[in-house]
Amino acid sequence: MNAATRVSGRGWMLFATMSVVWGITYLFISEAVESYSPAAVVSARTLIGALVLLPIAIDRKALRPALRVWPWVLVFGAVEMAGPFFLLSSAEQTLPSGLTGLLVSTVPLWAAIIGFVVGDRALLTPVRLIGLLVGFGGVAVIVAGQGVTVADPGAALVAVTQVLVTAVMYAIVPFVIATKLRDVPSLGSVTLGLAAVGIAYLPVALLTQHEVPTVRSTVSLLLLGVVCTAVAFVAFFALIGEVGPVRAPLFTYVNPVVAIALGAIVLAEPLTLGLLVGFPLVLLGCWLAATGGRVRRRSAPIEAAAEAVPGAVVDLPPRARPPA
Repeated sequence: MNAATRVSGRGWMLFATMSVVWGITYLFISEAVESYSPAAVVSARTLIGALVLLPIAIDRKALRPALRVWPWVLVFGAVEMAGPFFLLSSAEQTLPSGLTGLLVSTVPLWAAIIGFVVGDRALLTPVRLIGLLVGFGGVAVIVAGQGVTVADPGAALVAVTQVLVTAVMYAIVPFVIATKLRDVPSLGSVTLGLAAVGIAYLPVALLTQHEVPTVRSTVSLLLLGVVCTAVAFVAFFALIGEVGPVRAPLFTYVNPVVAIALGAIVLAEPLTLGLLVGFPLVLLGCWLAATGGRVRRRSAPIEAAAEAVPGAVVDLPPRARPPA
């Protein structure tokens, strides 16, 4: 491995951190919704994250540029946080946390399709098409093979749909960033987005929170806001700076492993045959669809955006930005 492609020790440390931090998110969500409503989870998580990031954003003077394009920051917040955070919290009232994490990992499949729609003809290659078929085939195996072990199949289908819609929204976010927020510091967009979503959900949270929260759910919610939201974004920015926007999202392929392992160990979630067979198919399909079966550095703006992942709020370098 030459100097241009070598990853530093700090890079590997940040990679490991992100794999765990966003992999454990689904465990904390599952614990939080035991006694908090989905709206309360979203509001608390985003407000906590915003409060932690606010001093850093002020120190780095990242808020003013974001305020200049506040309508697009609100769109970013809606697609990156408001929709996904609520849908995931709602879905995990029915689905196991490990399965939820695995279904979210289909983002590269949706990103490849969106890239094709907006002009990336690379999807027409046979390997990428095979990747899409394999990936979505893996999802079908998981669901049809009793990957969802709940008493109400109808509720399970709704929950799976919610998670897949979340994956589609996460796949859209990088295109919004690359075309509308390309000159705005990511920290400013994230901080304002979190604050706006938290405030918007607060009335709904107060109206829907009927149960007295448990200590366990409250601790999980605090960790979700501080570790899996604020700290995760800061660590991801650092990872991008260390290894670049193309290689940084590769930790996404490790996240489902962490989510499934923690779900099985901590929550005693079952490892069904459908899950065990479909899991590698989904990961293989995502890799083929996103990379064409090979690892290479790309510079085309749409391809760079399509490689971003859940939570991947990327400050794209000039060479990766589309023309104004």
